Amino acid sequence: MQSSRRFSGVHAAAWLAVAVILPTSALWAPTVAAQEARTLSYGEPEEVGMSRAVLEGALGLYHEAVERGDLVGAVVLVARKGKIVLHEAVGMRDKERGLPMERNTLFRMASNTKPLVATAIAQLVEEGELSYDDLVREYMPEWDNYRAGFITIGHLLSHSSGLRIPTLFLQPLGDNPTLQSESGRFGAIGAEVAPGESYAYNNPGYNTLGALVEIASGQLLEDRLMAKVYGPLGMEDSFNHRAEHPVGGKLDRMGAVYYQRGPDGDWAPGGTPGGPVAFPFARASGGMISTTWDYAVFSQMFLNGGTYDGVRILDPESVEMMTSPKIHIAGEGEDASYYGYGWRLADGTFGHGGSDGTNAWLDPEREIIGLVFTQTPRGNNPLERFRELVNLSIEGATSTR
Repeated sequence: MQSSRRFSGVHAAAWLAVAVILPTSALWAPTVAAQEARTLSYGEPEEVGMSRAVLEGALGLYHEAVERGDLVGAVVLVARKGKIVLHEAVGMRDKERGLPMERNTLFRMASNTKPLVATAIAQLVEEGELSYDDLVREYMPEWDNYRAGFITIGHLLSHSSGLRIPTLFLQPLGDNPTLQSESGRFGAIGAEVAPGESYAYNNPGYNTLGALVEIASGQLLEDRLMAKVYGPLGMEDSFNHRAEHPVGGKLDRMGAVYYQRGPDGDWAPGGTPGGPVAFPFARASGGMISTTWDYAVFSQMFLNGGTYDGVRILDPESVEMMTSPKIHIAGEGEDASYYGYGWRLADGTFGHGGSDGTNAWLDPEREIIGLVFTQTPRGNNPLERFRELVNLSIEGATSTR
């Protein structure tokens, strides 16, 4: 599996000096391992110290956004201490076909896929098949050069690899393309700046992580996630999309994606259920298909410190590693944001968004999961105000916990 460690001495010294990830901040890290393990169920806001009226006001933001035409539709979910206190569908999932948004609508998750891929890497680290400090070139000989040779798995996970490749994959694709073959091609381009020195969000880095999952596990990425994450967690509506993927026979539950407005000013569908898919293999930078329920289960597993309903997916140490800051993104002090391994970290929370309109945040201190899934990525999404109201619903609750 591993290639030789030969390397140009001059370039090795220059890159090795900075080929490290920033140390974990002792001042900022969500505390998740000590939380009580909870299994999701529906409950009343008052059961977990939240105000029903304030949550109804938060939901109203999305009713208003749909009425104004800012969004075509949305599904929102809020859970606290394992109780789902808000789970509502608003607007349409496919307005051309007259299909309403439903709580079990399937969404294109785009970059909300990244925490799943980081989870697969963490599992392989726990199994001793990989290490965060491993050099990518040890597994992919195409990366064994002075441009890419000192990029580690940890660098890829935290977007601190120095890669600045702007596309998902190099075009045109090669003959008989696979995730591994196409990710191997990134090695010839390599890092534009020193690994470990700065943050720059990079999709090719995560596609390479998916290839590493395949190499280390001996399974296709989609099969590995099904066997080690989706299946054990009961995520029956989660898939990794590729061309001609049957999506479990559930295409009718998928929403259309509305990227831009048509000549009449109304939202026009871009990605449609069953429409063309660019790649014949499951990628790792995006491509997940899921529902709010499934993603809430995955999120609760993290708040539980790696377990859900008696099944351990990750060790608590892996959860802490993934949700601790590895590289600074922006801001200072209380306004600072960081990237961990698969999660963006800010304000004591961790979460991720997707370019097709999905957003998730997890708040370990308040024990909150918040999901807002839309398929109008360029619409006017009142997400930040929604989050403020969710937090206010705790502060304004009059009942006891």
